[in-house]
Amino acid sequence: MTKPPEMPADLRAAFDAYERAIVANDLDALDAFFAPGTETLRGDTSGLLVGHDAISGFRSLRGGVPPREIAEIHYRPLASAGGPGGPSADGDIALLVSVSHFLGGGRGLQTQVWQRIDGAWLITAAHVTLRTPALDRTIWRSVGDPFLQGRWEGPLAGLTVAVKDLFAIAGFRIGAGNPTFLEEARPEKSTAPAVADLLRGGASLRGIARTDEFAYSIAGDNVHYGTPPNGAVVGALPGGSSSGPASAVAGGHADIGLATDTAGSIRVPASYQGLWGLRTTHGLVPRQGMLPLAQSFDTIGWLTRDGETLQRVADWCLSYDGSASTENVYGASGADLPWRFLVPEEILACAEPATRDAFSRLLAALAASEDPPPFRAVHSGDLDTTFAAFRTVQGAEAWRNDGEWMRAHPGAVGPAVAERFRIASGITPVDEAAARAELEPIAAHLAELVDGAVLIFPTVPGPAPQRTADVDAVRAATLRMTAPAAVAGLPSISVPLLTLPAPAGPAPVGVCLVSRAGTDIALVRLARRLAALVASTRSRPTETS
Repeated sequence: MTKPPEMPADLRAAFDAYERAIVANDLDALDAFFAPGTETLRGDTSGLLVGHDAISGFRSLRGGVPPREIAEIHYRPLASAGGPGGPSADGDIALLVSVSHFLGGGRGLQTQVWQRIDGAWLITAAHVTLRTPALDRTIWRSVGDPFLQGRWEGPLAGLTVAVKDLFAIAGFRIGAGNPTFLEEARPEKSTAPAVADLLRGGASLRGIARTDEFAYSIAGDNVHYGTPPNGAVVGALPGGSSSGPASAVAGGHADIGLATDTAGSIRVPASYQGLWGLRTTHGLVPRQGMLPLAQSFDTIGWLTRDGETLQRVADWCLSYDGSASTENVYGASGADLPWRFLVPEEILACAEPATRDAFSRLLAALAASEDPPPFRAVHSGDLDTTFAAFRTVQGAEAWRNDGEWMRAHPGAVGPAVAERFRIASGITPVDEAAARAELEPIAAHLAELVDGAVLIFPTVPGPAPQRTADVDAVRAATLRMTAPAAVAGLPSISVPLLTLPAPAGPAPVGVCLVSRAGTDIALVRLARRLAALVASTRSRPTETS
């Protein structure tokens, strides 16, 4: 048997120094060990990062690894004609494969390509296999296989559900994304109807998924439990506040995310992670057993990876046969929605230029298709007024719901959510009444627009921001796009129809459809018809990118 080659001493010293930096989470040292430029690679189970800057940005938010020891290290010299440092002679490129043992149990694997560049050994490519986790705590509060079994038969049999941590499940507590709230909560005596409907349909619960604190965010981060991964874009925000269910569905952990949408908390994560997301007509799905944020806008809905699954869920949960709700006054919508679309100019203007361009190309392709729908530009109204009034009413209701708890637990919530509650605490009854009066004609105008047509526009301004990004401006633009449907209480669906370039690679952006109240089932059908038409235009041999 041939004896394995001996590792160069300076490479072993570089590897050992890198390992010390990993355990210490020395970001400057780790940055220095990865080769500069746009071709350096790092991958793990979450996906692939390309370029030194993308890798550095990811690492700055990851935190250190648990204590570990290197149990094995294997060296193989490689030969290459070139790379980030130019042409290389034999011995200047090496493959290192190491096995790590974690002091808390479990094993990991690191595969790295090292190259001597300007006299120093640097990593040009790496793949990390971490120890198998019992659960991803950023996604799940509690999880099982199943966590709770539904009926063995039914239209949803075989599907699994991630339930946002706002819904009552008999015997369990509601945590609302906050450990202090969870600790003080009492076990629920009954299961929320929105959960029970899914179980009666044959779906099983995979687990209780994370939410942004008190559902008062659309970013998807949580200072207590961490940020769930974006299943479509490595290192990007997942979107909130239904971040846990969205990441569970995007990552293949569950088939359905049971979630809530007050100001976009289903539609935003759906767009960010390439999912289908339905915000239902306000009041259509029962909200008993659901922790409220702002009752005037809180709505229940679902996230799925495909339109067919969403159709199955909507057909069951929104029909008289499927839903146990006494609030379901609409029933199943048998009639199809009109094949006519309106483009709200003010909402479209909130999108980033690249998103607007991609959306315009999509409409042009649809107009040239075999089944072209008519499109017409319309005015949706002053979005600044809409957003300000919406935020005032939302804040007033949020403070009524949670203000007493906030006063009793100073410092228990993260800074961003605490600031929103601080602002909410200052809203007076006069402010709220004035805001409600402003919203009435806005809601009436939107309802009039969708009486005979369907609104269509990008769901959000652009691809999911990286976790390191300043999201204040993005948040403001996003809420201006998502709040109108909430103000009018209209059903709204996000469909993954756009793909845009982003720092971490191609990223999804949803297209939003809004229809008149009570047409939720028909809206899903219309969205599937539109998605099929888009797919047919992209499959044509003459299409160019």
